[in-house]
Amino acid sequence: MMVNILIIIASIYIGICIIIYFFQHLFFFRPELLPSSFKFNYTFPFEELKFDMEDGGTINGIHFKVPSSRGVVFYLKGNSRSIKGWGKFAKDFLSNGYDLLMIDYRGFGKSTGKRTQTKLFNDAQYMYKWLSKQYPEDKIILYGRSLGSGIAARIASWNNAGMLILDSPYFSFYHNVKRFLFFIPLKFILRYDIRTDVYLKKTECPIYIIHGDKDQLFPIKQSKKLKDLYPDKISYTVIKGAHHNDLQDYPEYFETIYDILYIKPKE
Repeated sequence: MMVNILIIIASIYIGICIIIYFFQHLFFFRPELLPSSFKFNYTFPFEELKFDMEDGGTINGIHFKVPSSRGVVFYLKGNSRSIKGWGKFAKDFLSNGYDLLMIDYRGFGKSTGKRTQTKLFNDAQYMYKWLSKQYPEDKIILYGRSLGSGIAARIASWNNAGMLILDSPYFSFYHNVKRFLFFIPLKFILRYDIRTDVYLKKTECPIYIIHGDKDQLFPIKQSKKLKDLYPDKISYTVIKGAHHNDLQDYPEYFETIYDILYIKPKE
């Protein structure tokens, strides 16, 4: 009887591991698909971009521009929806005199092709190099929001951007998933580990973290762990009362962005 129970438990456990391995993208990504004929519509000037990648995939993006820009923000978004909805956040940077580039990851919006961690990084690096042909590197600001924070950190570690801003980041994707799936051998199963903590070690530009102290998805203690790892590299701002998806509801967020974009670069 006991043997049968153990077999059942083992079968369930193995089944859970198999499901997580093959279907983890369904848990980690919530894409919004857009038809190729979809027309973006914003109140500020922009250009829609499409890049054909060597493996047959495509990357779709929007490039917002302001007259006499002070530089460009490469905005790496979170894990849900498409740039159709995320584009509204461009105004936070356009109003401060910066152009902005935002892309959809593969399988989001109009971007196509198989999505893997390596391709997330390589596609973002491709776009960074495209930007670096149009702007001096010290005028490129990497901005990573939520899931995009780890991708932005990876790109910062490979290049010489002007600065890196992490909005509601995680210590590492592996670290965060382990909070919920501590009973699973994640090192063998997880295909997205995104080691923000490791990437920041090789990042030379100034790093700014903005995080709400009521964030439940990526608790603020993860940002504190990053700050503790690199106290001389990271400037750290806590938005009191803010959760994961409502930083823009707090004036302190916009004050912090202004302070970073206008005051900090001049020091």
